[in-house]
Amino acid sequence: MTLPPPLETQRVFTLADFDFHLPPELIAQHPPAGRSGSRLLDGRQAKPADRHFAELAGLLKPGDLLVFNDTQVVKARLYGQKTSGGRLELLIERVLESGQGLEVAAHMKVSKKPLPGAVLQMDGGFTATLIGRWPNADGPLYHFALSADPYALMAAHGHVPLPPYITHADSAEDEARYQTVFAKHPGAVAAPTAALHFDEAMLARLTAHGVAQASVTLHVGAGTFQPVKTEIVSEHVMHFERFEVPAATLQAVADCRARGGRVVAVGTTTVRALGSQAHFGDACRDTNIFITPGFEFRVVDLLLTNFHLPKSTLMMLVSAFAGHAHIMALYEHAIAERYRFFSYGDAMLLALAPAQQHSSS
Repeated sequence: MTLPPPLETQRVFTLADFDFHLPPELIAQHPPAGRSGSRLLDGRQAKPADRHFAELAGLLKPGDLLVFNDTQVVKARLYGQKTSGGRLELLIERVLESGQGLEVAAHMKVSKKPLPGAVLQMDGGFTATLIGRWPNADGPLYHFALSADPYALMAAHGHVPLPPYITHADSAEDEARYQTVFAKHPGAVAAPTAALHFDEAMLARLTAHGVAQASVTLHVGAGTFQPVKTEIVSEHVMHFERFEVPAATLQAVADCRARGGRVVAVGTTTVRALGSQAHFGDACRDTNIFITPGFEFRVVDLLLTNFHLPKSTLMMLVSAFAGHAHIMALYEHAIAERYRFFSYGDAMLLALAPAQQHSSS
C-alpha cells in the first residue's frame, strides 16, 4: 500500500531516534488488581501530568467519541511434535477461508523445519499437516491444514499468546485479563492493550458523562512484536492485519464532528484501522499501513495508549501522532516516575500534535 507524501518535508529518521533505556523492572509482568487501577500519564500538554486511569472521564468532554478495537484474542499458541519426536510450537496468525475452514497460516518454532506433507502430532490429539509457506512460496508464515475446526482446537488446547517480554507461562489470570471486557470477534494473537484498562464500571461512567462509544475490528498479528531491521525507518515493511471499520462507526465519527466533539482512539490498533480506512477506502480489508512522522491523521484527535518497546513501529506511530520530541520527553518522565510499561502496564493520553491539527477531519 502506498501512502500519500508527508505533510511536510521530514528529516530521515533512524532506529536510534526511537531508542531509550528501560530498566527491566518497569516491564509489567502481571496486570494491576483492578482493570482501571493503573496510572495515567496525561501528555496532552508540554508539561506532563501524573494521574490515575480512574480520572479518565473527567479528562474527556460530553460529545467526545471513544473508538475501541473489539477484536478477541484467541489461544493461538499450540504445541506438538514431529514424527522424529522433536518438539515444536505453532502460533496461529490467522484462520484461512480455504480448505473448508480447516487451514491456517502460522508461525512455527522448531529445531529443524519439516517438509511439506509432514503430519505433525499436536498436543490434544489432533494433527497439523504442513502444506507449504504462506502467503506464497517465500512467505514468512507456514500453511497448515488442521484435522478439526481451528477455533475449537485453540479454545480446547491452545495457550494465551503472551508477548515475549512477559516471562511467565500463561495462567488463568492471563486468560481473563489479556482480553478486553468487550472482545467480540475472535482472531487476534495480541491484545489491544490500551483497552485492557476499561471495565464495565468505567464504561458506564463514560456513558453517563456523555462520551459516546464506537468500535472497529483489527485482528492484531504477531508481527506487532517483530523488530524493525532496517536502520532507515522508512525502509521497513509492515506485516498485514485484517480489519473492519463498520458503517455505524463512520457515522458515529461524522456525528461527533458535527457536534464539535473529539475522536479518541483507544490504542494504536484503532489508529491503524481508522487511518487505513481514511487513506484507502472501504475496499481495504487487509492493511500493512506504516505510520511514521509525517503521516496525515484525518480522523483521530486524542490517543489513549500504553507505553511501547524501544525502536518499535508503535513508538514511531505515537511519535507521528504527538510529535517525536514530545514523545521522547514523555517517556523520559515516565521512566523517572516509575510507570509500568507494555501490555500489562500503565496508560498515556496524547493529543494530536499542533502542526497536524489542521488536517484532522
